[in-house]
Amino acid sequence: MTPEFDRRSFLRYSALTGAVLGGAGLLAACGDDSSSSPGGSTPDGSRFGSVAIQLSWLKNIEFAGEYFADSKGYFKDAGFGSVNLIAGGAASTSVEAGLDTGKVWLGLSAPQTTAPAILEGLPAKIVATTYQKNPFCIVSSAGKPIKNPQDMKGRKIGVQDTNLLIFNALLTANGMKPGDVTIVPAQFDPTPLANGEVDGWVSYVTNEPIILAAKGFENTNFLFADYNLPLVAETLTVMQSTIDKERDKLKAFLTAEIKGWKDAVAAPAESARLAVEVYGKDQKLDLAEQTKEATAQNDLVLSADTAAHGLLSMTDQLIEQNIAALRTAAIDIKADQLFDLSVLREVYAENPGLK
Repeated sequence: MTPEFDRRSFLRYSALTGAVLGGAGLLAACGDDSSSSPGGSTPDGSRFGSVAIQLSWLKNIEFAGEYFADSKGYFKDAGFGSVNLIAGGAASTSVEAGLDTGKVWLGLSAPQTTAPAILEGLPAKIVATTYQKNPFCIVSSAGKPIKNPQDMKGRKIGVQDTNLLIFNALLTANGMKPGDVTIVPAQFDPTPLANGEVDGWVSYVTNEPIILAAKGFENTNFLFADYNLPLVAETLTVMQSTIDKERDKLKAFLTAEIKGWKDAVAAPAESARLAVEVYGKDQKLDLAEQTKEATAQNDLVLSADTAAHGLLSMTDQLIEQNIAALRTAAIDIKADQLFDLSVLREVYAENPGLK
């Protein structure tokens, strides 16, 4: 597996979203799923019918919870006839565009991608989050480590074009300017770091550091989220009409998601097997690598807050931290414009055993 096809980049979908939202304008609200009738029957005889869920990237380990929820029948038990997991990727339509056109009912995205779409008029909300911390990091050689943002001063950092925004936000959040470092344009393959052409590399903590270590390149890293840029990731986003008109359906889906992610964090090896042998079989993923990534991913999914409030949750404090972080990236939006955790909180209030 080549590393450039196994990770996302910041605002990867923004251009696509902007083209849809800025072109013909917003289409009619499409949050309602005409194939479902919460109070009655559907063509497949299930309570909620079939739904399309767009993933934020290709079918790798990042979506282990969804794989468990599907393979173990949690979606079916919740009342869905089927849940179609649609792979994302560089060539795909954005989650926000998919929601706008009604092609998907729910999508996995990120605050920095969803917020601009909302500011342009998309009536959508983030209702839950898988990752409590975003996976962006700076990876460097263990022999010449970069342990924090200040350590980057005067050094060469490989930055992908689509990651310039979040990298500059990291600098701003830590009292630095782009001129404090030498930004080297980069792709996603971290070979230049291994070759010593740069001192640091913008990476996903669950991907490049593991790939480099497997090739014998000892490395270290620090998370953007630990240095004043605490954005969440893999956020579950729906249209406002889904919250207003299909609340029971959304609660049923979130219940199945929670069950799936509880299984996923408890069984990294099985998570990897599902990614490699079943859902992402066409990606030709490496089982050992995906297992390591699943283990590393747990550090992003689990936190003291999820232990107290449940998986996929966000505290009011974390929400405010995300709003502040977005402002650092020049995205000015209010918390109640972007987030609505009320549905998830109802799920946990009605099913305390899910925690």
